[in-house]
Amino acid sequence: MEDLGTRIARTLRREREAIGMSVSELARQAGVSKATVSQLENGAGNPSVETLWALGVALGVPFAVLVDQQANAPTLIRADDLASVPSAAASYSASLLSASPPGARRDIYLIRAEPGEPRRSDPHHSGTTEHVILTSGQAQIGPADAPVLLNPGDYLTYAGDIPHVFDALVPGTSAVLISELR
Repeated sequence: MEDLGTRIARTLRREREAIGMSVSELARQAGVSKATVSQLENGAGNPSVETLWALGVALGVPFAVLVDQQANAPTLIRADDLASVPSAAASYSASLLSASPPGARRDIYLIRAEPGEPRRSDPHHSGTTEHVILTSGQAQIGPADAPVLLNPGDYLTYAGDIPHVFDALVPGTSAVLISELR
């Protein structure tokens, strides 16, 4: 999985170049130094939430665009590997799990499951993506032909328009499931 600094570098440069803005102009509009923008575009530096927010505003894109993985394949984020962007002003950090694409509909569910027969789901509408954060227990979740073992705090996203499964492995398994339809 691509690390956060590399994602920020790639996306920042892409968004800046897409609107034909120079590094100097971006720095001026965001109220940060030119060196900061250059470092971030080269994958160096450790930006704060405030810096990324200011850059996003100057570029006309949401904060989430600068840090999102934008992957089409199933995406797994282990709780222990979660990348976060710290605040410079408070004991606070933001960890984007998934940005909502324009025009998407998201339904949020609390799932409670017990061991036994797995919940097998037929494909949903074309373009459906499911996002799961396991909150307790342990489960095999995701595409029916390749489910992923999740532990509490793990995040997984996968296509919901293919057969998929939720198989609780221990009593008291629960999760937050977000079904997104584009």
